[in-house]
Amino acid sequence: MELWFTEKQTENFGITAKIKRTLHTEKTDFQQLDVVETEEFGNMLVLDGMVMTTEKDEFVYHEMVAHVPLFTHPNPKHVLVVGGGDGGVIREVLKHPSVEKATLVEIDGKVIEYSKKYLPSIAGALDDSRVDVQVGDGFMHIAEAENAYDVIMVDSTEPVGPAVKLFEKGFYVGIAKALKEDGIFVAQTDNPWFHQHLIKQVYNDVKEIFPITNLYTANIPTYPSGLWTFTIGSKKHDPLQVSEERFHEIETKYYTKELHKAAFALPKFVADLLK
Repeated sequence: MELWFTEKQTENFGITAKIKRTLHTEKTDFQQLDVVETEEFGNMLVLDGMVMTTEKDEFVYHEMVAHVPLFTHPNPKHVLVVGGGDGGVIREVLKHPSVEKATLVEIDGKVIEYSKKYLPSIAGALDDSRVDVQVGDGFMHIAEAENAYDVIMVDSTEPVGPAVKLFEKGFYVGIAKALKEDGIFVAQTDNPWFHQHLIKQVYNDVKEIFPITNLYTANIPTYPSGLWTFTIGSKKHDPLQVSEERFHEIETKYYTKELHKAAFALPKFVADLLK
């Protein structure tokens, strides 16, 4: 008998993948967590029925969250990742030699535990000596921090359950306070096919707080619609004005210095959302 996993992305549309077996299933204190082995995308982490990451396409999301702000900032030493318990963003952050400390604050420790077990190619860097892994509420961590970080990355689920407050204006105000005077932050902001309102809301909220605000995109096949957006807010450094000498060689599969700026060239229907 064939087994298939389907994520219902809207009331009328979904994505489906043939699975070999279920590796783990658990109702944690915060969400339903499942890890399945798929035929097409390798091991897949699913939270509350939504695909979070897969072994085959994870590099796109993790590279684009990490490298765009880290190459924009001239000297990122202290980095915070809110969420991201699978460890993929941390793995990419550590490719930058200027980074002295990377703090991960993940609310659900089970995500960290089972990512290490079933997604070691993604979570392997969580044991690095430069990484401080904290199981806790990222919203509260931000609220209590001040002038602490050069770059903050919000690697959250979609705005449901414990992640809802990570899409509120007050959270972005807290991020600005937690950043140093030339700090930068980036957040994943869903897709422009099904969540236009969310993109507009977040962009406008961030623009009221940060003098430099931009939207950029990437192609991630297992995420709803395949077209994903990221919103970046910066106090001083413009991601579109990064000098050539700022880029250094790192090992990537998706991100390049040419793509860094090209990712900000938006399809017209996406650019129209920001007007």
